[in-house]
Amino acid sequence: MSFKPDSRLVTRVHRAANAETRRDGGMPSLLILHYTGMSSAEKAIDWLSRPDSGVSCHYVIDDAGHITQLVPECLRAWHAGVSSWHGKTDINSRSIGIEIHNPGHQHGYPDFPRAQMQAVIDLSRDIMTRHGMRPESVLAHSDIAPERKIDPGEKFNWALLAREGLGHWVKPSPLREGEAGLGPGSRGDVVERAQKLLAQYGYDVAQTGELDAKMAKVLRAFQLHFRPQKCDGRLDHSTLRTLERLVAACAGLHSV
Repeated sequence: MSFKPDSRLVTRVHRAANAETRRDGGMPSLLILHYTGMSSAEKAIDWLSRPDSGVSCHYVIDDAGHITQLVPECLRAWHAGVSSWHGKTDINSRSIGIEIHNPGHQHGYPDFPRAQMQAVIDLSRDIMTRHGMRPESVLAHSDIAPERKIDPGEKFNWALLAREGLGHWVKPSPLREGEAGLGPGSRGDVVERAQKLLAQYGYDVAQTGELDAKMAKVLRAFQLHFRPQKCDGRLDHSTLRTLERLVAACAGLHSV
């Protein structure tokens, strides 16, 4: 059974089997960006549409920028999985998911083509306008599921999106040559400050004062999004300073 597309930008509709009513009256307030991690957009669309896949999404954008809608925005798609943001865990009921075709890190991880990025910008703007979403509502799959996911990854052009009013971005603080940064097992005031700031922005990180394996993955997720030059999950000066400036910039926007 087909349905009327939610966006005028949709090229075609290909209905997915895995969709349901949003739980507890949830309304989409987040926009989650993924990559497909498959060899072609058509294979991704086929997989995301099948009942036995256990997954689905609202949209798929191919290399050329063509947009396929799989799930109506009023319904809950199965794209976020086990995830959290600002303490909320049923992200599927609170979000719209866009799968951007890219074979991913296991298959060469090519750049995202210009036409594809423009389609991401256009569709994201359309969705955000219709649902009244704020710029900080645009997140990576790795942001909400840092222990499991790394997509859309360090090559995704978040700076370009932010220039279009979609998502947050601050220019990353420069790397210090030869600095290794703090790794798992580290403790102290710097770790505590990073944990506080990460949680303030929205990441699921415990306030323990210890840089454990989970925090390292959260740091890597932050780096994939905001400090893509080096994504090693270690807490160096560049990562902490970028995080401080990001949280400060967000606070400034909210105070206006």
